[in-house]
Amino acid sequence: MSLDQLIIDCKNENAAAQEQLYHRYASKLFSLCLKYSRNYAEAEDDLQDSFLIIFEKIGQYKGKGSFEGWLKRITINNSLQKYRSAGVYDLVNEDALEDDTEVEIETDDISLDYLLKIIQELPERYRLVFSLYVLDGYSHNEISNLLKISIGTSKSNLARARMILKTKIEEYKATKSSQRL
Repeated sequence: MSLDQLIIDCKNENAAAQEQLYHRYASKLFSLCLKYSRNYAEAEDDLQDSFLIIFEKIGQYKGKGSFEGWLKRITINNSLQKYRSAGVYDLVNEDALEDDTEVEIETDDISLDYLLKIIQELPERYRLVFSLYVLDGYSHNEISNLLKISIGTSKSNLARARMILKTKIEEYKATKSSQRL
C-alpha cells in the first residue's frame, strides 16, 4: 500500500491501516524516544503516547512536507511535554553561564549502546538540549522556543552536557585500557 493511501485510510480511522503505519514507523520513532527518555520503559511509554497523538491529529496532516518529519515533530514534542510540565528548567537559570566553547568528544572505540546509555544518564535539562542540538540538528533558537528557555541557557546546557559526556568517555576508556594490561 502506498504511503498516501495509508495516510488516507488512517484519516478514516481504519484500524488495519493504523497498525500498518505503526509497524512502518515504530522503530524509527522509538529510537527518537530513546534520545529524550531516561530509560527504555519511559521511551516505550513515549512511543505509545506519540502514536495516540499521531492517530488523533493525522487529519491535520495536509501532505505538505515530509510525513516522517511530521511524525518526528509530534514524537519530539510529546517527549518534551512531560519536562515542560514538570518544570525541569524552573530551578536553574543559567543565562549568565553561556559557553560557546566546543568540547571535542573522542568516540572512537565506544559502542553505540554505551553512548546512548551515558546520554540517558545526563541530567534531564542537559540531555534534552544535547539530543535536540547534536542528535536532531535543532538550533539554539529552536531549542529555546521548544523548551521555553533562553538561548543562553540552551548553549550553557549543551556545553555542560558535552563536558559530562567527555569525562565519562575518558573514564570508560581509561578503565578499558587498564583492563587490557
